[in-house]
Amino acid sequence: MPFLPGALVLFSGGQDSTVCLAWALERFGKVETVGFDYGQRHAVELDARTAVREAIADRFPRWAPRLGEDWVLDIHAFGAIGETALTQDRAIAMTERGLPSTYVPGRNLVFLTYGAALADRRGLGSLVGGMCETDYSGYPDCRRTTLDAMERALNLGMERDFVILTPLMTRTKAQTWAMARGLGGEDLVDIVVEHSHTCYLGVRDRRHDWGAGCGTCPACELRAKGWAEWVAAGRPALAP
Repeated sequence: MPFLPGALVLFSGGQDSTVCLAWALERFGKVETVGFDYGQRHAVELDARTAVREAIADRFPRWAPRLGEDWVLDIHAFGAIGETALTQDRAIAMTERGLPSTYVPGRNLVFLTYGAALADRRGLGSLVGGMCETDYSGYPDCRRTTLDAMERALNLGMERDFVILTPLMTRTKAQTWAMARGLGGEDLVDIVVEHSHTCYLGVRDRRHDWGAGCGTCPACELRAKGWAEWVAAGRPALAP
């Protein structure tokens, strides 16, 4: 089938955004990536971004010609406002609002605003993000209803026809592992395990079957749980 016009992937270097990048490369003729440096404790994910992109270009020659520019935007001022466990040396716990202290208020809304501004200048009509409301930590800006409202606001405010695509929105973490295998076989699964980064504490020197991480933060727990469920199911491949 013919490729769709260009897409910009909100690419953190984590499991979800890596699978979303592969998903976009299967569909779009031109795919660029954008990451955000907001003072996150797990800033090692910014290094993971480069490793993932290089591994994908090396191991998937059919995708390499469509993998375009990468951008990293400095938004430290935004990160400082949140004062959360994701940007400060604080314990990860539940807050009085019933949300984990890793929640950065409005983070995805800011990412999408910056992303849309960049996509406008680059002539890219689709924004692809790894937001998910199935296996997630309760963040309200991961919900599809939030993203639908954001899509409308961006298009009204910029007089564009952006589409916000969330291929993982209804997937569990186990299904995300299966989707990785469906998109790129064991090669893509290996890239996710070896190069992507999820751990909120930035731990890279502790290895698990599912990759590097502390193993105890909410992000590691979700990733490990999804891996275990996927392996128990026989490591299926899920059509994207």
